[in-house]
Amino acid sequence: MTVDLDDLEAVRAHDPGGMLAAAAQLASHCREGYANGTGAGALPDLGDVRNVVYCGMGGSAVAGDVLRSVFRDRLGLPVEVNRSSELPEHAGPHSLVVGCSYSGNTSETLAAFREAMKRGCRSIVITSGGTIADEADEAGVPVVRVPGGMQPRAALGWLGCSALGALETAGLLPPLAEDMAEAVDEIQARAATCDAGVPAAGNPAKLLAEEIGERVPVIWGAEGIGAVAAARWKTQMNENGKVPAWWSSMSELDHNEVVGWRQPFGRAHAVIALRHDAEDPEMAARFPLSLRIAAESGATTAEVRATGRSALARLFSLISFGDFVSVYVAVRRGIDPTPVDVITRLKAALVS
Repeated sequence: MTVDLDDLEAVRAHDPGGMLAAAAQLASHCREGYANGTGAGALPDLGDVRNVVYCGMGGSAVAGDVLRSVFRDRLGLPVEVNRSSELPEHAGPHSLVVGCSYSGNTSETLAAFREAMKRGCRSIVITSGGTIADEADEAGVPVVRVPGGMQPRAALGWLGCSALGALETAGLLPPLAEDMAEAVDEIQARAATCDAGVPAAGNPAKLLAEEIGERVPVIWGAEGIGAVAAARWKTQMNENGKVPAWWSSMSELDHNEVVGWRQPFGRAHAVIALRHDAEDPEMAARFPLSLRIAAESGATTAEVRATGRSALARLFSLISFGDFVSVYVAVRRGIDPTPVDVITRLKAALVS
């Protein structure tokens, strides 16, 4: 079946878990998360920290990607996002390990956090509760708590901006209030144009979902914030849209992926390039040429441009738009975007 995205009653009927509402709440989550982080107390002394290891999985790890991509030119030490149960060998007493798990029970993050405790790493935990909060409290590790009850993928604003606020308070990041205010404004502007009540003719998220249709989304972004946004779009297409999806970064994709865009394979795909005004000129020149190659293979192609001046605002403007598109991709096909039954079954099978 195909649902008319301008039929509000039908849209609501196929989104009983409220993922469109969750997408609309990203701005408030970012604002409240940042205040939550800047208000955190008893943070560790980070004066001699030499590196940051941000441990998380799924949506919790995206918060680390935000930190790594947005502030790599303003942070005088390396940031590594660790999507693994194994802590990097270099992590030690001069490392800050951030353990981020929305549920507090993510096995990989728990294992990495426990190893960090054994090695004497400085640590901060960001969570809604669970085992990691209990173990952090017992070890005297600061816990920045966020509200529970959300789908983890809908908690990015709380997780990511709580982390940024806490690291600002701890002295690792510069003052971010101005950038955060701009990011909130840009997210709100996106949400206003993507709301379910805005007809498709003036709603870019509905239009793009219709263009994707039954095709497999492939998301491109320039290395940096574009690539982080592309990765987030991919996972939202998986979890919200209930479709396979892929992402690639420019210019790496021009050294391999472009060779595969040949007839008839393109016909099954929709290639979406996430663009922003701060791209390296060489990267910017590659996008139209590479999109043309994909189009010649039969793929539909589209560009989505970020808005805002700061890297933080541009990144979140792209993330916000992708959240809406991914929900409309599912609803259009008459599928509830909220449940992730496959993940639930997989976790159950792993412990049985």
